[in-house]
Amino acid sequence: MTTSGKHHILGIIPARWASTRFPGKPLHIIAGKPLVQHVWERSQQCQTLDNVVIATDDIRISEACQKFGAEVTITSAEHPTGTDRIAEAASLRGEATHIINIQGDEPLIEPSLIDQLGQTLLDDAGISMATAANPITDDALMADTNVVKVVLALNGDALYFSRSAIPFRRSESPSLQLYRHKGIYAYRRDFLEKFVTWAPSPLELAESLEQLRALENNARIKVIITDDESPGVDTLEQAIQIESLLR
Repeated sequence: MTTSGKHHILGIIPARWASTRFPGKPLHIIAGKPLVQHVWERSQQCQTLDNVVIATDDIRISEACQKFGAEVTITSAEHPTGTDRIAEAASLRGEATHIINIQGDEPLIEPSLIDQLGQTLLDDAGISMATAANPITDDALMADTNVVKVVLALNGDALYFSRSAIPFRRSESPSLQLYRHKGIYAYRRDFLEKFVTWAPSPLELAESLEQLRALENNARIKVIITDDESPGVDTLEQAIQIESLLR
């Protein structure tokens, strides 16, 4: 990690105990370490992050993270979304000018992708947020409502995110590329502070996708195209698959 002077990029890893599909997920042991420790260790390899904290509402997670050397912030258990938890943790660190929300369940996340997101915000002051997407060719994934798709403007900004297969392909479009959204976000601090004051928006509620609130409020979201397809851990079965990859 590095210190960048007038900019201070803070990585925040949200870690919640009460996952409906996988309670206690952040502390599930994978290849000898808690899941969240793998994510934290990846973030330590980043070149653009000035600091990394784990934001949790659970004392068990806090104690475990402190044991492996992480800085921890205890946040409210009442947050409706992960972004609200990120914003509370960021509010306690006034030095942070940019915040990266690093998903706590992606133990194979590429440090270079985190760096790229941070640098994207530094390079263009007109961008409110940055996120990532993978090219997608599998029609089964396109049809899967658990897989979030994104369509882009020619300049790489997000036009829309959906659980539906977008765009609808009525005619041949030879240069069309389809994308799967990857749930990592970088924010300008001033934008994050505004974002959490806005009420959930109509499209956000319909799709259950927070990033639509930003688009509905005319924010620019730059999308980094990446070949980092590191899988997340939502179930015990996925944790077993990740363990075999790590070993």
